Amino acid sequence: MLTGKQKRYLRSLGNTLEPILLIGKEEVTANVIRQAQDALEARELIKGRVLQNCANDPQNIAQEIAHRAQAELVQVIGRNFLLYKTSSEQPKIELP
Repeated sequence: MLTGKQKRYLRSLGNTLEPILLIGKEEVTANVIRQAQDALEARELIKGRVLQNCANDPQNIAQEIAHRAQAELVQVIGRNFLLYKTSSEQPKIELP
């Protein structure tokens, strides 16, 4: 579980990121989860976006992806969300 200070730090890092995980009308599939896990292992912090053609709520989608990918949901703003998971091989981000 992340503290408030750690979430603020991660939000500041995620501010400049471009969304690399796009969720469309098929919503959360096994392929989306695999893509999120691979991206989290490589980058530790990723930004995702729920597209307009997705019927479900972005908050619910982000929580489901975070749960299934064993990641921390840092933030949801509008249709964008940030996920964080420490890399098991080479940690890059040092939390305060």
